[in-house]
Amino acid sequence: MYIQLNGQILYYEKTGEGQPFILVHGNGGTHEVFDVLISQLSEHYTVYAIDSRGHGLSATPKELHYQDMADDMAAFIDALELEHPLFYGFSDGAIVGLLLASMYPNKLDKLMISGANLTPKDIKGSLYRHLKREYKKSHQELHRLMLEEPFITEEDLHDITIPTLVLAGEKDLVKKKVTQKIAQHIEHATLVIVPGEDHGSYVEHSAKLYPLLMEFLNKNK
Repeated sequence: MYIQLNGQILYYEKTGEGQPFILVHGNGGTHEVFDVLISQLSEHYTVYAIDSRGHGLSATPKELHYQDMADDMAAFIDALELEHPLFYGFSDGAIVGLLLASMYPNKLDKLMISGANLTPKDIKGSLYRHLKREYKKSHQELHRLMLEEPFITEEDLHDITIPTLVLAGEKDLVKKKVTQKIAQHIEHATLVIVPGEDHGSYVEHSAKLYPLLMEFLNKNK
């Protein structure tokens, strides 16, 4: 399905019944990375799996900014009149989730994120250098976005007042101390470092994420 918001056309798929559950993928991905998770969640929730602007079947603007993506999510919730939605974001989707929950404190019921960074330098040096080389060759907007954004402050994190699950893989591309910092500065945060996993190994096309989300949700009813 398509919806027009903020002058932007977004594609999303809706499955299941129950409390709204929004899923947002990472940089360069689409809603399809959640194929396994959607099947699992849709037994209990109405799942809205969205292609972010500039990704998948959604329209591509001239420039990409995380704040615009967060504004898209707020407008999506309003347009569909979603009540008490849950939100899970992976990587770039996690950044969007942090911005959404801090800037729009009354939009979400609970927030769940995986592999979020607060600044571009929070990703490990080898990846950061690789992105700089790739951007120099390709000038892809997706690479520029990761090299120049986000800049989420401790004050922004303090503004998040809802129960929040902060996930990262043991071998994540984001520095462990950054993941810990995110959890420390969100008042009602639960931190889980997933043993043996990297940035997306337990998220993309995987059945491993569902029990982590459900354990959090069952403890925060």
